[in-house]
Amino acid sequence: MIIESIFWLSFATLIYAYAGFSLLVIIIGRWRQRRVRQAPMTPRMSLIIPVWNEANTIASRLDNALSLDYPAEALEIIVASDGADDGTEAIVASYADRGVRLLSLPRRGKIYALKAAAARATGEIFVFSDANSIYAPAALRMLARNFADPEVGGVCGNQIYLKTKSADHCSKGETLYWSYDKWLKRLESLTGSIVSAHGAIYAIRRELYRPPTSAAVTDDFAISTAVVEQGYRLVFESEAVAYEEPAPAANREFARKVRIMNRGLRGVMLRKALLNPWRHGFYAVELFSHKVLRRLVPFFLLSLYVSSVILSSNGRFYFTAALGQTFFYALAGAGYLLRRHRLGRLKGFYLPFFYCLANAAALLAVVKLIGGRRIELWQPQRQMLPNVRHKMTQSLRSNFS
Repeated sequence: MIIESIFWLSFATLIYAYAGFSLLVIIIGRWRQRRVRQAPMTPRMSLIIPVWNEANTIASRLDNALSLDYPAEALEIIVASDGADDGTEAIVASYADRGVRLLSLPRRGKIYALKAAAARATGEIFVFSDANSIYAPAALRMLARNFADPEVGGVCGNQIYLKTKSADHCSKGETLYWSYDKWLKRLESLTGSIVSAHGAIYAIRRELYRPPTSAAVTDDFAISTAVVEQGYRLVFESEAVAYEEPAPAANREFARKVRIMNRGLRGVMLRKALLNPWRHGFYAVELFSHKVLRRLVPFFLLSLYVSSVILSSNGRFYFTAALGQTFFYALAGAGYLLRRHRLGRLKGFYLPFFYCLANAAALLAVVKLIGGRRIELWQPQRQMLPNVRHKMTQSLRSNFS
């Protein structure tokens, strides 16, 4: 029966997407055990910070960058302004006497700002950072030590989300998902390379920087995967820590995910050669499973639910499957309604809510991709409150000293 085939195909695909792929990574990682040969080193680094209207956070970001435990003579800080018009550039310019370089650029998009900064950077290693990130004191040293291994071309740091009372309970789901993603990155490193880096904190060798040929792709994905395309490893460094605040509201997180997933899928199209397992081995499986199949999950969720409802009269199993999914989506709806209520802090509410939000965003991102929608300009959805940033910076500084 066709409906039964749809049900079981959807079920099997979802099992692989969440459990099968992780198990496969564990098996391959334990078999290969490709560890990084680390050693203390301080190559000249260029810390590149793209900004657009970050007047309420950029001063704290620069204070943090200037206080890092890295030799001042080996660290260059470049802020690339993508047409900021809220006073950001004036704030950055006030740091010129401390060695911070400002690039005042027209509003064209983040990728163009990064390209301009990279063209002017002098470091052996490029470090890319979000404007709303706060680095732990030793973050740059922890990134740098991995480049002692000549096979390593790029390093992704460890982003940690701060707890904040201003955000709704959607942020709890994002934090939990990122914890899972970091666990997976550790395992992927042992297979050879992680799929891609995160924009909050990652570094690549200067000679491996390749500016994306399209402005409609996710910059961190396109830049970091170019390292793998050139035959080098892209690895995860858990000790290179960057702190960020999650999006304060579910609607902003939803919009951010739609933008990132749409641009991410375009990034996969840009790097489609990496999907060839004959040339790139297990990395091709990682890329397809993590960045393509995961984005198609909402379609399999819909087909699983519809087919189970249709088949519910055919036996207890299908009836239970339909009932279970209905209950799960009801919990997600309740999680949405309770996202700012104390009951919404319960995992039974915020996990189904965040899961459905993420997959709804993936569904819309794919639909927009099919419809030819291009998203080239960026509008940061996460802006850490100045008092939170100040407290975090002071805490890190005192802990290090």
